[in-house]
Amino acid sequence: MAREFSTVGVVGLGTMGAGIVEVFARNGIDVVAVEISAPALERGRATLKGSTDRAVAKGKLAEADRDALHERVHFKVGLDALHSVDLVIEAVPEHLDLKQRIFAELDRVCRPETILATNTSSLSVTEISVATSRPNQVIGIHFFNPAPVMKLVEVVRTVVTAPEVVADVEALCARLGKVDVTINDRAGFIANALLFGYLNHAVGMFESHYATREDIDAAMKLGCGLPMGPLALMDLIGLDTAYEILDTMYRRGGRDRRHAPVPLLKQMVTAGLLGRKSGRGFYTYERPGSPVVVPDEATPLATESALADGARAITKVGVVGSGTMATGIIEVFAKAGYEVVSVTRGMEKSAKVCEAVKTSLNKGVVRGKLAEADRDAALGRISWSATLDHLADVDLVVEAVVEELSVKKALFASLDEICKPGVVLATTTSSLPVIDVAMATHRPADVVGLHFFNPAPVMPLVEVVRTIRTSPEATATARAVCAALGKTGVVCGDRSGFIVNALLFPYLNDAVKMLEASYSTADDIDHAMKLGCGYPMGPFELLDVVGLDVALAIQRELYLELREPGFAPAPLLEHLVTAGYLGRKTRRGFRDHSHR
Repeated sequence: MAREFSTVGVVGLGTMGAGIVEVFARNGIDVVAVEISAPALERGRATLKGSTDRAVAKGKLAEADRDALHERVHFKVGLDALHSVDLVIEAVPEHLDLKQRIFAELDRVCRPETILATNTSSLSVTEISVATSRPNQVIGIHFFNPAPVMKLVEVVRTVVTAPEVVADVEALCARLGKVDVTINDRAGFIANALLFGYLNHAVGMFESHYATREDIDAAMKLGCGLPMGPLALMDLIGLDTAYEILDTMYRRGGRDRRHAPVPLLKQMVTAGLLGRKSGRGFYTYERPGSPVVVPDEATPLATESALADGARAITKVGVVGSGTMATGIIEVFAKAGYEVVSVTRGMEKSAKVCEAVKTSLNKGVVRGKLAEADRDAALGRISWSATLDHLADVDLVVEAVVEELSVKKALFASLDEICKPGVVLATTTSSLPVIDVAMATHRPADVVGLHFFNPAPVMPLVEVVRTIRTSPEATATARAVCAALGKTGVVCGDRSGFIVNALLFPYLNDAVKMLEASYSTADDIDHAMKLGCGYPMGPFELLDVVGLDVALAIQRELYLELREPGFAPAPLLEHLVTAGYLGRKTRRGFRDHSHR
């Protein structure tokens, strides 16, 4: 039988500590809440009061329950108040020497059978435990912020943590209504080890002026369905906290360069730009602690009209290709009021594309998202062709043919001869260098990447890729077209993976490496990222949907271009692809889908 915890101590009443106090008190457990001084104690009390009052205002907590919750919490100054509790959780700042001092003192104060836990997100639980004479009763209990809301708890055992201590804490997590994943003591555990490499990479993109903060954040929210963009998330976490976690992971985790904090991060911390809590980080906030972003000198001006940027007028669009992406793009342009010329290799393929567009538009009508008259008007704007010569009078061409450079270059050389001057030529490539395609023409200034996401009619994001030869007018035209389509266009340079794939796939590859190292299971890793970070899908769910062969191809491209050792594809990913386990499409990937 797991032991019953009737009183729990919490040391440190910042945002996280106060949240942990609330979690225990909400679940009928008496809490001794401890701070270093009376003013700090009052701040902690105010944080708890503010959180519970907000819960009452939102109808998520009854007033009587709130009052009962507060009666269970006993605020005290000094660790001596913890002499009779069953469990202590420490939630002080991420400094090893500070935590070791506290644990040495807790070891002296607490009863011999008391479990001592740390909420550290990055430091070694083992190094903290050796400050005590009872390392077998020391464990990591890593809550996520905000603790009352977030479902995940990482339970971190060291090589000497007693199995019954682990079992007792797992049972406690269940009593608190949390989902626990139990793991060994390794830098970053699951969630932070996967999250912070991605966040650091995003800061590097911003530092190198590869894309704006708004475009990086919009790309990851709209392209991956994430609850927040990486730079807004850094501001929420706190840049100083993020720096400490990355620095610790770099030193403890094998000195992976991707965890070495980007220099800009250190500069911002030194300058006091810590994110929301200081009122200024990557974004500027209404006041310190406020979530409300206000415009600053880096905010793009909404008043800038596309035509003022030199955007060209577009009325007629050519779409070349007959696959799913081409079909979706034809539908998107036709619904937005553009005349569309669809060009395929042969009338048989044209008939198939026409049928696919009709089917999709009809679904829109059935679902009540499109009026019959609008469907008929959209179809009336499309003309079907099997020859590129019919693109002689269009204003924009979007190419969506097979992802082979030789095929795309030959196509663009033909378009160069056929199309009138000033036409913007766009490629939908997701992995090839746009400049290679552009240089197959005599007009590289007019060539851009327009990377739509699948399915194009649904996904709101388009990556607008400018090469070093793309003119500002062509970029402005592409942005204006995205806006006219009701899409969000994000502008980035011509680099492998653009924004979304360059940030997403190394994270997925890291998850595969974590599984390969037997650190955790696919289920626990997926739980950690969905429940701890709010991701719509776990990495292994997503890999099985995307296709392991697709993921491997993208990861190889990233590795070849950036030559970053941490980007080398995980051997397990290569082995699964070789074995023909490609995900849902073959009914077997990281999981078996044959029964679904």
